[in-house]
Amino acid sequence: MKQNEKFNVGQWLPSDQEFYNKWMKKVLKEAEEEENQELLPPIQDFKDLIENDHTLWNLFHMMFDEVPLKYKDTPMGTPAIHDYRQMLRTLNRIMHRAPEFNTTGLVGFPINAILDWPMATKAGYVAFMDPRVNEKLRAILDYWGKFLQGPDSTYVLNRSKNGWLSDEALKSMEGAAYGDDFRTIFKTPNDDINNNYGFKSWDEFFTRTFNPGIRPVANPDDPDSIANACESAPYRVARNLPKKAKFWIKGQPYSLVDLLHNDPLTDEFVGGTLYQAFLSALSYHRWNSPVSGKIVKAYNLYGSYYSETLNQGFANPDGPDPAAPNDSQAYITQTASRAVIFIQADNPKIGLMAFVAVGMAEVSGNEITVKVGQHVNKGDQLGIFHFGGSTHVLLFRPGVDVDFNLHGQEPSLGSSNIKVRDEIGRVK
Repeated sequence: MKQNEKFNVGQWLPSDQEFYNKWMKKVLKEAEEEENQELLPPIQDFKDLIENDHTLWNLFHMMFDEVPLKYKDTPMGTPAIHDYRQMLRTLNRIMHRAPEFNTTGLVGFPINAILDWPMATKAGYVAFMDPRVNEKLRAILDYWGKFLQGPDSTYVLNRSKNGWLSDEALKSMEGAAYGDDFRTIFKTPNDDINNNYGFKSWDEFFTRTFNPGIRPVANPDDPDSIANACESAPYRVARNLPKKAKFWIKGQPYSLVDLLHNDPLTDEFVGGTLYQAFLSALSYHRWNSPVSGKIVKAYNLYGSYYSETLNQGFANPDGPDPAAPNDSQAYITQTASRAVIFIQADNPKIGLMAFVAVGMAEVSGNEITVKVGQHVNKGDQLGIFHFGGSTHVLLFRPGVDVDFNLHGQEPSLGSSNIKVRDEIGRVK
């Protein structure tokens, strides 16, 4: 891999490989300098789990052994983590730090960057699907999430080069929102840019809302018009959905029984239609109802956090996904932590449908903000992705004929955002 090589990363990890290398070297050096520091409670618990279970201890050794030599330290200076102890120290290093902005790319997923190569191995696939491992990872993410929701995390909300209120950062967020002035687009607690615009935490800044009128609902009185649930780019449309499929294979087919965790309503969608779209790190991170209707069910599923499909790891003849699980987005709809919301649409031509918010890596704080029995209008908020955004799914039952409006583009990782609440389809 050339030092200045660029790759498609869906705007979550830096697009500049040289920047990534420098960032990783810096984090590793700082972690080594803190080698003798006591591990934070959730990191220590993770260490105890690994070291007190022989199977996991073997897997966490094997995953680093399985990383091919050319992906480890090389004369080019490409950095890598060599064992699970170094992994734990590095995780410990970032627990009281918030992501910084940079002009060449965004390390929006620092933990994901640390685990990128181990999760691409066969041993990593097994380990990161283990429920015990994911329980400890959830505790680590919860600990970090509390820091990101506290006042100490605002140190990155400033005007410095790597600050989120620098001219370059504001320009990037304005561009992603198709606007030309941050405060015209987004609602801020106050107008003092030198005082974080009044944001009291990194999380409050990252889950910011649009100002009234910025994202009006397209065709609000037309029940046949389906609104975009997130500020997101179309990834895939799938029809005639199977109830059960081998979702881990190369084509990443959808498996409803896994996506919905064998919910009693699963059979309602067999043979139906799925629409999936993904969010970027600079996007608006709240979910909005695609239709008007009644909330039938709403619940969270706690799945994996750092699992990618085997075919996008080192088993891929073209090499592993350098921004995993970016290329595993269909796969993670059935494995990752997610929020499921069933809506009985007022329009009988739609009837029962489902929205599924899928957490990707660090973005697994899926907060549902609606209640069962509540009626929502098209465009009303359903919930929030804390710390960024990820991917989401809309499910329609068989017989619901949706003509998707993807605004002149084909669904893929190279697609562009469609505005939230804009029309993405019509039911015939």
